[in-house]
Amino acid sequence: MSDDATFEKFKSCAVEVLQVPGDKVVRDARFADDLDADSLDLVELVMALEETFDITVDEAELDGIETIGQAFDLIAAKL
Repeated sequence: MSDDATFEKFKSCAVEVLQVPGDKVVRDARFADDLDADSLDLVELVMALEETFDITVDEAELDGIETIGQAFDLIAAKL
């Protein structure tokens, strides 16, 4: 799967779970500031991404993840 196709799949998960418009889900968007997502939202997003991409993300890996781009890079590295 190409990077663009992977990001589109990632983005559709984020739109559905975070209930935000797709145009807000860009790599430099910050979860808290730009998407109004709290820690519970992030846990739900990670669970959805794990299911969608058939991967496992350890909770410790989420430390320091503040942007869509950082989260995407974490997911992409597991594929």
